[in-house]
Amino acid sequence: MKEINLGRVLITNRHKRGITQDEVAEYMGVSKASVSKWETGTTYPDITLLPRLASYFNISIDELMGYEPQMTKEDIRKLYRELCREFYEKPFDMVMEQCREIVRKYFSCGPLLFQMGTLYVNHSMLAGSPEQTRQVLEEAERLFVRVQEEGDDAELSSQAVSMQALCLLQLGRADEVLELLAPVELMRLNPEPLLASAYQMLGNNGEARQILQIGIYVAVIELLNLLPAYMGLCVNDVSAFEETDRRMEALIEAFSVNKLNPSVLASLYLSAARGFCLQGNADKALDNLEYYTELVTSDFFPLHLHGDGYFNLLDDWLEENLVLGSDPPRDEGTVRRSVVEAVTGQPLFASYSEHPRFQTIVSRLQMMLVQDADMHRLEEIGE
Repeated sequence: MKEINLGRVLITNRHKRGITQDEVAEYMGVSKASVSKWETGTTYPDITLLPRLASYFNISIDELMGYEPQMTKEDIRKLYRELCREFYEKPFDMVMEQCREIVRKYFSCGPLLFQMGTLYVNHSMLAGSPEQTRQVLEEAERLFVRVQEEGDDAELSSQAVSMQALCLLQLGRADEVLELLAPVELMRLNPEPLLASAYQMLGNNGEARQILQIGIYVAVIELLNLLPAYMGLCVNDVSAFEETDRRMEALIEAFSVNKLNPSVLASLYLSAARGFCLQGNADKALDNLEYYTELVTSDFFPLHLHGDGYFNLLDDWLEENLVLGSDPPRDEGTVRRSVVEAVTGQPLFASYSEHPRFQTIVSRLQMMLVQDADMHRLEEIGE
């Protein structure tokens, strides 16, 4: 990716104003050949000439150099999709170097840096070694710190703090996580009821309903993300573990999570399977692995966030307010690999390797990868 696009900018602005190379040369006190070389990129003007050249075309020096310090939400979304795909198709180191070039170019664009850090976290497991994975997570953590230090978007900074904490946790730096997050205000006021009441008072019931739908959806997803962590702490307390599992199943059924957000449900099944495995309850562990396999091999793909018949005002909000819209944080091919490796690469389940039910589970999951590879080859042939 070229950092300097002065030649293209010169040509564009000169043609737009109907100015010849001779006229530019005369104004700048240089030869026409010099201007020609600037436009072809053979040479660049002396740095002391840049303010005068920018003034001649009534543009900033940044504009003259073709430097764009910020990216639009649409540009970021498109770039993220492309890089996800490249992480799936190309060597990890090659794509990481491309990512680093983008970061260097847009080092002042907080939203872009946040998404690049998120991209690193979501693909760090593809690195060639534990040391490389650690390096990628450390790079991501530094990007989240920069977003906090340089940005003026309070919401983005708050999200960056959470992502920085995730990086620190994965790096084994628990003390720094506590220092970053604690003390946390656990009892916080949710603004959705107040916003909805204000909209209703103004006669805008549609906006009020959407605000409350969003609040309910976010609360349900947050609760479902909390339960696996709690189950993990209750492994040695069988009654608490089973009661948490029962309540989790009730919540899943009440909000049709299998259709609303199957990726969250997949994580829940895996967490339950790990817990039952640690308790020595093979039947329950295998039950949950079968639920997981049935989910990810049926209507799991294509993955994207969406509402349903109950959350019928959610889709537009997701598309307009999330930088990635309804897109998943990783390419579908990468996700397919990860959902298989979550079972086949989990040492905890190795004790079931000779069990017929587990062998059937592994076979179904691996068949999904075979089908994905066949589909990918067909796509390449079509291109």
